[in-house]
Amino acid sequence: MSMTDTDLRAAIEQGRTTLGIELGSTRIKAVLTGPDHAAIAVGSHDWENQFVDRVWTYSLEAVWAGLQGCFASLAADVHARFGAELRTTGAIGVSAMMHGYLAFDADGGLLTPFRTWRNTNTGAASEELSALFGYNIPHRWSIAHLHQAVLNDEDHIGRLAHLTTLAGYVHWQLTGRQVLGVGDASGMFPIDISTGGYDARMLAQYDELVAGRGLPKLADLLPAVLPAGEAAGTLTEAGARLLDPSGTLQPGIVLCPPEGDAGTGMVATNSVARRTGNISAGTSIFAMIVLDGDLSRMHPEIDLVTTPAGDLVAMVHCNNGASELNAWAGLFAEFATALGASADSNTVFETLFRAALDGAPDGGGLMAFNNLSGEPITKLHEGRPLFFRTPGSSLDLATFMRTQLYAALATLRIGMDVLQKAESVQLDRMFAHGGLFKTAGVAQRLLAAAINTPVSVGDVASEGGAWGIAVLAAFVANKQAGQSLDAFLTESVFAGAELDTAEPDAADVAGFDAFLQRYVAALPVQQAAVDNS
Repeated sequence: MSMTDTDLRAAIEQGRTTLGIELGSTRIKAVLTGPDHAAIAVGSHDWENQFVDRVWTYSLEAVWAGLQGCFASLAADVHARFGAELRTTGAIGVSAMMHGYLAFDADGGLLTPFRTWRNTNTGAASEELSALFGYNIPHRWSIAHLHQAVLNDEDHIGRLAHLTTLAGYVHWQLTGRQVLGVGDASGMFPIDISTGGYDARMLAQYDELVAGRGLPKLADLLPAVLPAGEAAGTLTEAGARLLDPSGTLQPGIVLCPPEGDAGTGMVATNSVARRTGNISAGTSIFAMIVLDGDLSRMHPEIDLVTTPAGDLVAMVHCNNGASELNAWAGLFAEFATALGASADSNTVFETLFRAALDGAPDGGGLMAFNNLSGEPITKLHEGRPLFFRTPGSSLDLATFMRTQLYAALATLRIGMDVLQKAESVQLDRMFAHGGLFKTAGVAQRLLAAAINTPVSVGDVASEGGAWGIAVLAAFVANKQAGQSLDAFLTESVFAGAELDTAEPDAADVAGFDAFLQRYVAALPVQQAAVDNS
């Protein structure tokens, strides 16, 4: 039986709720969940990264303005729905976009502007470290950013005292503790699955590599690593005021380990067990496959990270997801307005996406690249969105939109081929979530064709990673002795959850395969655009 508003107001006033906050690429979102883990109130704040001195960044001022705006939005929603003040909660969790580089001195001062996951100017460092460790080090990982700064002989290196991710930074400011959940930590430096901490052999190799450069031991720079379910500090008075300057929110609330958006996506789709996977599609698009064992060899297309519980995950990460689709939708909306029509953004997206289902299965001679930023899987160091077509093709809306959706999935497919074909990785189920799947049955169907695997979308993951980190916070507050994260999710959170599954359609599968062959053949066109504009 679902809880009544009276029940939920009592739960809010008694602190029998959990709060999850996720700092995504374009939106900061907060979700308050009730005792049954269902979302009962939400808040959000839109923001955008800046491209400053050829670096993608967000200012720390924007971080806190956004968090305060998001929390105020949530508190207002709680008051509007239940007539209650959000004074406390059973637990809090903070999540954010993974990787990147936040470097601080001994006094907690930021040494260089935040370098986000979107930056791909770390190629030399990535290549050197991957060779040194015999382990793929992606461009966006924190250790790649650090080593690139060392190679560039940047002034701040000699003053480094602490490195962290965006989630780790926010958690540090809220609790005073410099810690990370193991999933987020695995995007800073490789994790030894057997110990649950940073790989000691690779730490020693790196210290030897940079000896004499003025750096402390790497282990002293990195946050401590914690698994899901372990308490990671409490909200301080100063932290409470950072989130809620009004003074309503009270200190003393326990926090779970801060996690990355990849980890919260796994939680939000109940895909932390082995042989399960999920795909998150927003500004970036990535797949997470929980492995049975090690891969046979290193692959530059595959990152090895962990679940929030510390199990090995193969990650296919593509820097570019739905941003170019958003731009085209904005153009069509502008045209509709010029005609005197009025349509909200949801209607525009649904109309365009549903049109794609009637498009030519192979893209009909149309070609698109959605790269706003560099894309390591296809070896592009910068992005140039492109659309072009063969002279004999037909430029109709349906095929145009199918081509744009295919473009958003193409690089992901290239990486998935490494796992599914070269490594014969087996999947029992694949879940999808994120803004790309809001229009029911469209991107889900095309994704099933792209990876030739059934794709499920669940009703419980509608609030995405913010809900996922709220669930991880609830795991800290409600964990039973010896209970695994997988058991908590299956028995307490997802029991009875409804899933909609799309099976691969044979015509779509063949059509996407044909499109991908043309896509790969046309990659030199994309490179030429980068080189000449």
